[in-house]
Amino acid sequence: MLGCSSFMAGRMIMCEGCKSSFGRSTIYQEANQTTARTLAASWQACFQLVLVLTFIPPHHALLQPGKNLQAQYERWQPRAKYKMHLDPTMEDVKKLCISCRRTAKNERVLFHYNGHGVPRPTVNGEIWVFNSRYTQYIPLSMYELQTWLSTPCIYVLDCSAAGLIINNFKAMLEQRQQQLAVQQQQAAATASSMAVPDPMREIIVLGACGANELLPQNPDLPADVFTACLTTPIKVALRWFCSRSLLKHDGISKELIDRIPGRQTDRKTPLGELNWIFTAITDTIAWNSLPRALFQKLFRQDLLVASLFRNFLLAERIMAASNCSPVSYPRLPPTHQHPMWQAWDLAAEMCLLQLPGLLADPNAEFTPSSFFSEQLTAFELWLAHGSADKKPPEQLPIVLQVLLSQVHRLRALVLLGRFLDMGSWAVDLALSVGIFPYVLKLLQTTSSDLRTTLVFIWAKILALDRSCQADLVKDNGHLYFLKYLDAPEPTIDNHNRAQAVFVLAVVCDQHPKGQALCAAANLLQVLLKWLRVQLPVLTASSGNLLLVKWLCLCLGKLADNLPDMAAAAVRDGAADLLAGLLQAQLPDLRAAAVFGLGSLIHSLPRGRGQDAAAAAAAAAAAAAGMDRDMATVGGAAGVAASLG
Repeated sequence: MLGCSSFMAGRMIMCEGCKSSFGRSTIYQEANQTTARTLAASWQACFQLVLVLTFIPPHHALLQPGKNLQAQYERWQPRAKYKMHLDPTMEDVKKLCISCRRTAKNERVLFHYNGHGVPRPTVNGEIWVFNSRYTQYIPLSMYELQTWLSTPCIYVLDCSAAGLIINNFKAMLEQRQQQLAVQQQQAAATASSMAVPDPMREIIVLGACGANELLPQNPDLPADVFTACLTTPIKVALRWFCSRSLLKHDGISKELIDRIPGRQTDRKTPLGELNWIFTAITDTIAWNSLPRALFQKLFRQDLLVASLFRNFLLAERIMAASNCSPVSYPRLPPTHQHPMWQAWDLAAEMCLLQLPGLLADPNAEFTPSSFFSEQLTAFELWLAHGSADKKPPEQLPIVLQVLLSQVHRLRALVLLGRFLDMGSWAVDLALSVGIFPYVLKLLQTTSSDLRTTLVFIWAKILALDRSCQADLVKDNGHLYFLKYLDAPEPTIDNHNRAQAVFVLAVVCDQHPKGQALCAAANLLQVLLKWLRVQLPVLTASSGNLLLVKWLCLCLGKLADNLPDMAAAAVRDGAADLLAGLLQAQLPDLRAAAVFGLGSLIHSLPRGRGQDAAAAAAAAAAAAAGMDRDMATVGGAAGVAASLG
């Protein structure tokens, strides 16, 4: 999440007009271009246009773009606090940066610099601000700005030669790394175990163009096309696509695009569906192009940062057509020619073709795109021929997005389960793309047709990464598996119930909070109930034996180091049930029973529980011919064999 404070500053002067996306600057630029083309034919129209622009109040022309830009950012992060300053002096910038950092504390601060109409940054990466008397420009070094703003922060630099500033940041990074290396050597010499933090790791910079490039001028796009791509990506993308396609001859104009119906948060509307497809495509491009660690940092840790970098990929594509290359720190590989952009063009075209009819008739029905269905089909084809030795499926981020759709959710879950079943490498890939928050949210659904597949997916995830147990119990996700285990439906076989028990065992594994929550949810009685149901009909069925084994192991994990829980389990007959399995033919069953019994004996309270402990030990010894110490040792061997 973005911190509680964001900052927007920059040079905006009268001649630049309004710099907000789709604001007055766009009208001014487009009108100016049109006037230039028709100057010889229509002097009267030109004269009228000049009159209109002349009567724009100067303070309004300066203030309005800032307000529009702030409103666009507020749509991405409505809870953040924004501070705007137009034509700032150096002292203004210093005060605002320090104030924003004080308000944001340890959260991220956004600094947006609009450098249209001011000199290019210096060769040392300095930007320009006014002096205190507004008589001349003076340079502001990024070192000073970073000192005031501190970290974590993100800079958006919409100005010519923004690459000069990026290069300056890289030089700062190299200097900091050298200082950090010296500090680490000093810490090692003093035998200090504290790691020296690297503040530059929390700095992100987005620049509009390279060090030797100027901002593009395109009459079909807003004057501040870089900012427009970052803050209003869908409309900019549609405008750019329409200007390069045959649709401009079919009545699809900029005015129609600006009126596209719907909301970005409603996927059933044209605007919402396009935003959904855009998110899936840009995530896919990033996941297939970036190193895994960088993808996690930029696209999965901070919602606003992820949105800005998705839109940055669009800016790179659009501005590359004007021989302009947006730059960033950390640096991203070129993505403007990625084949997934063709899928976006197709989705945009199919939507725009419906636009005239939708606007002419408010009751007209919008036909959803076939994009997600086609991508699931492509993923299914990969599953038929893919393996660990082949290139990972590029559709994996799209599959996760489809989990949000009720129409395609079941198919996506089944295909995802098939993918995870291919091995631990597949689970690792799914976790790297960000599967966890999606499947965690699905635990809140009540749809019965998703339960079996969802339990299987969670079993695969927790078998590889048990650190997810904390987030699972934080949202009471363990109750989903407890209800599934104890559900009376005959359609749930023992193998599926065993997977649910495995998830509950992992939740309790060396996790006191998970044990406490499972105990409060009456897990003990459910485990004993199913042990009593399964033991009389214990057969060679794999599902039956697997369920009994994990019931024993989960019982041991639930009572481990919890004296009251162990005493309650013995009092309710758990020791007798476990002792009855010590002579089972399968070694896995015997190991699981010994582990469960050993956990009970080890965890029983001393003193007041000696009689119960003695009874449990006597039952175990009578059934298996081993004493109390051997039972405990056997329990350790059992957990190594079954949980290891």
